[in-house]
Amino acid sequence: MKYKVRIKKRVAGGLGKLPKDVQKLLFLLITDLQADGPIQKSWQNFSQLGKDSYHCHLTYHYVACWTCRKGEIEIEVYYVGSREKAPY
Repeated sequence: MKYKVRIKKRVAGGLGKLPKDVQKLLFLLITDLQADGPIQKSWQNFSQLGKDSYHCHLTYHYVACWTCRKGEIEIEVYYVGSREKAPY
């Protein structure tokens, strides 16, 4: 099953401010999310944040957070940025 990954407008608007290596890692994560869904145990520090929320580290300083309701095929990336400012 292929998942649909949606990036919030606020996240998309800030992608250009991220370091190039972090941008590349984010696109690799999105590819993995599309192929395998919201559970990404192969990514560094992956964990479930709540009922439908997940996160992982892209690098030591940058994280990505996403949501996916059980039984749905749409994943929403709602935060990409420094781990110090992450909404968890």
